[in-house]
Amino acid sequence: MSVRYVVVVAKKDERVDGPDDAEIVITVPLVDAAADDFDPTVAFMRGKLKAVGHSGQILDLLKSGEAATALAALVAAA
Repeated sequence: MSVRYVVVVAKKDERVDGPDDAEIVITVPLVDAAADDFDPTVAFMRGKLKAVGHSGQILDLLKSGEAATALAALVAAA
């Protein structure tokens, strides 16, 4: 399973990790991802984190903490 993480900084300005042809694409605005209390699972349920792909695999990524780690790395990359 391949995953692409996208943190949107501004219009046409994104931080990306993962292949272009990924099976799952997770997108979140930088404003939300950089918040102290950011939790990808909560953001997904509130509609702030968008995900495309197989929903079972998406939920597994969120549950495992892999998505949180990858998104935190993109936020830290300045």
